[in-house]
Amino acid sequence: MQRLLTTALLLGCLHAAVWGATPPPAPVEPAETAASAPRLQRPRVGLVLSGGGARGISHVGVLKVLEEKHIPIDVIAGTSMGAIVGGLYASGMKADQIEDAFKKINWTNLFSTRVSREELSQRRKEQDFELSTALELGWRDGEFRAPQGAVSSRGLDALLRRYTLPAQEISDFNRLPIPFRAVATDMETGQPVILDQGDLATALRSSMSVPGVFPATEVNGRILGDGGLVDNVPVDVARAMGADIVIVVNIGTPLAGRETLNSAIGLTAQMINILTEQNVRRSLDSLGPRDILIQPRLGNLTSGDFDKVAQLIDIGEAGARASADQLAALTVPATSYADWQLATQAPSVPPTQLDFVAFSGSTATNPGRLQPQLQSKAGEPFDPSKAEQDARYLAASGDYVQADYRLVHDTRGDGLVFTLEDKPWGPTYLNAGLDLSTDFSGNSAFNVKLALNRHWLTPNGTEWRAAVQIGEVPRLFTELYHPLNWNIGLSDDWFLAGWTDAQRAKLSVFNRNGGDKIGELRRSQLRVGLDLGQPWGNLGEVRLGPVYEATRSDPLLAGSTDALASTQETWQEMGLRGRVVVDQLDYANFPQRGYRFETEALVGTRHAKDGDNNLAWVESQATGAVSWGRQTLTLHGEVKAANTASASAVGRYSLGGFQQLSGYQPGQISGNALVYGRLNWYMRLAETPVFARGFFVGTSVEAGNAWLDYHDLRLTGLRYGGSLFLGADTGLGPMYLGLTWAPRGEAGMALVIGRP
Repeated sequence: MQRLLTTALLLGCLHAAVWGATPPPAPVEPAETAASAPRLQRPRVGLVLSGGGARGISHVGVLKVLEEKHIPIDVIAGTSMGAIVGGLYASGMKADQIEDAFKKINWTNLFSTRVSREELSQRRKEQDFELSTALELGWRDGEFRAPQGAVSSRGLDALLRRYTLPAQEISDFNRLPIPFRAVATDMETGQPVILDQGDLATALRSSMSVPGVFPATEVNGRILGDGGLVDNVPVDVARAMGADIVIVVNIGTPLAGRETLNSAIGLTAQMINILTEQNVRRSLDSLGPRDILIQPRLGNLTSGDFDKVAQLIDIGEAGARASADQLAALTVPATSYADWQLATQAPSVPPTQLDFVAFSGSTATNPGRLQPQLQSKAGEPFDPSKAEQDARYLAASGDYVQADYRLVHDTRGDGLVFTLEDKPWGPTYLNAGLDLSTDFSGNSAFNVKLALNRHWLTPNGTEWRAAVQIGEVPRLFTELYHPLNWNIGLSDDWFLAGWTDAQRAKLSVFNRNGGDKIGELRRSQLRVGLDLGQPWGNLGEVRLGPVYEATRSDPLLAGSTDALASTQETWQEMGLRGRVVVDQLDYANFPQRGYRFETEALVGTRHAKDGDNNLAWVESQATGAVSWGRQTLTLHGEVKAANTASASAVGRYSLGGFQQLSGYQPGQISGNALVYGRLNWYMRLAETPVFARGFFVGTSVEAGNAWLDYHDLRLTGLRYGGSLFLGADTGLGPMYLGLTWAPRGEAGMALVIGRP
């Protein structure tokens, strides 16, 4: 996470280099004297907080020292992270409240490209198992489009909305408990924009809209980016607000030494720092003898070190204490400071009875269809926690780059309005992935996977999904999903889904005891189904419906006289299929907590050349994960059984391959009944690469077997295997490099890209 943010911050700012020497902003009107803050016969003190990403968390430590030394602040100007800290302080939060809030934040989740997986609908969760959704493109208006930012601002938006809620009725920033200004950049002209009115949360986000990292904001028709591009230390803004003395906190990244200039990223970082330093130097050169400059010694801490909150705050405190002698001149008596603190506390939020709940902003979707699932209801009191949960629910639909909320008062009364910003690259989404596996001994497979998801074909929320796989296992899948809005059962979100799945695979045939390979088959399969289903919120879903399946097996290679390896077979199956899935894993790959349970069953008939037979099968699997620190244990189990009566060379189910009974070849053990279990331990390494969620090192212990007749299924006579591996969860899916071993199999190596 840290390196992702740091690198993206550097690369995202590159195209703004020409603005490094932008002239100072036009003067702004001095802030009105804050009626809420009693004025003494003392100079008007302005606080200037610079930008710098995570390094800006050290501003909180400076605020703690200013409070400790009883130094009242009359005006605040901030840029980027400095605007966020300064804006929260100006709205009435105290330093210890900001510190507590920052320490409680899960910064990794805050900057995640989507809401936590547990909050997604089961339909969205299933896509994680098909291929990674981290690399998503869109098709709109006849062209391919990509996301505007490498990091989502959704979590940051929610955070700012939550903590600025007491100031929601204040649109003039002069009327905040402490007058405030945020600095942003007009991305069309390259000029600074001084934000002195409007919605405070939006202003703070606009100031921290690093191009290429966070999506830009649009305010009053202007596309706004990070203010650090043009005025990272806005001394001039504080002066224009009437400050006689400014306390400047500069936490920008200093120029690097020669030893770091040996890579493209290092040189790019240095170039951006040089250009930013121009506007910083201009601001610092304007300081007078009475002004105070605080520069915390942040050393090698970077703009992406959001996981080091306590350390950054401590360094900020130390930096402020180093200027204690200068700060002492601004101290006021304890009683006067207590009066100032009382006058600048956050305004109380009066209880609001909601007269209506509405939506604005979206043109590509019909958010009203989602309203019945919201917790916030007209006729009930406004609850910020419910509003946040509702905003996350709307974001979890996958159609919005932003889902924010505001309390409004208009002719309809007091209401809650959710502001939704459609994904500019939606509602037609494209994803790509790879499946690659090899044991470095001649057994390998390679597939390219492409998926298209078209949302909102109708105002009711109809979706079409199509997936194609090219390579060792060609596959074509398509599904039309249509919500029914039936208000019965556990929810009013019943659906009808018709689907078709066609694939062709080459299967190895082994002798009955799972030993030598005796041939190869090409198995072609077509499945068609129609499901009536009901989602269980974000817990899971249930489906029930008819399914038809046609299968044909053709011999490709016979290595012996075994008739089973050289017999062509065709059969058809049809029946009523049911599926129940409950999924609360936090990640589809390398989960760290949660559980998943799935059961699928069919009752019907099977028609083959040897006659018609009753058919029944059931397949169940479960996964659980627990973590402590960076270590995780997962337990996975499968039980599958079918009453298929066939002399097929390859049973319905098979085992073998990396983490499918490691140490055996794919398909080496097959039958019509199967039991399998796997215990995994893995540890997330401290260093996280830019292109992945994390690197992992781990091991697996596995046991299982398969039987031709389901009556033979038992927990004795199992085969065992295991692996040691390095892994990564990347934008293309999971990757593994491992050593495999089995007592009755073979030792070897495995490289896998995709789910094993």
